[in-house]
Amino acid sequence: MAIEAVLFDFSGTLFRLEHKASWLTDLTDHRGDPLDVEAQAELLRRMTAPVTLTVDLDEEHLHAWHHRDLDPVLHRKVYLEVLRQSGIPRVEQAKALYRRLIDPSEWTPYPDTGEVLRGLSASGVTVGVLSNIAFDIRPAFAAHGYDTHVDDFVLSYEVGAIKPDPAVFRIALDRLGVSAEHTLMVGDSKEADGGATQLGCAFALVDPLPTTERTDGLRTALREHSVL
Repeated sequence: MAIEAVLFDFSGTLFRLEHKASWLTDLTDHRGDPLDVEAQAELLRRMTAPVTLTVDLDEEHLHAWHHRDLDPVLHRKVYLEVLRQSGIPRVEQAKALYRRLIDPSEWTPYPDTGEVLRGLSASGVTVGVLSNIAFDIRPAFAAHGYDTHVDDFVLSYEVGAIKPDPAVFRIALDRLGVSAEHTLMVGDSKEADGGATQLGCAFALVDPLPTTERTDGLRTALREHSVL
């Protein structure tokens, strides 16, 4: 089947929250010592892990974790707890890091994101962004002029459903006016994004590497499905 529409995940697919040294310069652990490089890298991984739970949570915070992408309040609550358990005991430091996480201007597009979105739009392929997320990512696209190449954004906290629930993919397909058989889902999580195959969509997996290490992952994924 010819692909007429492409749905993209956001984090680790089109954009990535990159480690900026300035964020962590003044962070200290419970002993007051600066975080070492390995601790900083692990901290960032825990902030952006799309599916994997990396700390032990009590029942209250576990509920917040499972519903974090449906409710901004729960999202903030559980991520502050994750940061606390990840070696950031000072609440003001955790809050500052969390603000970075939900600030669209802090997210970096992959090198081929703009080219791919422009190319699809110019070719008449319908483009959607489908993300499990608890904050508005549209400003990240607008800042780079990418928003004009996206036909619709389906964000979990706005529609009340999260991947891999077939309902959220159905919402995206209906809003774009496309059929599953002619749609490709591109994402970095086989578990979450791969749920699109339950409706009959094709699926392409990309590696959520740092943006400097993955320069053409989107182009490669699309070419493998004869798109672009």
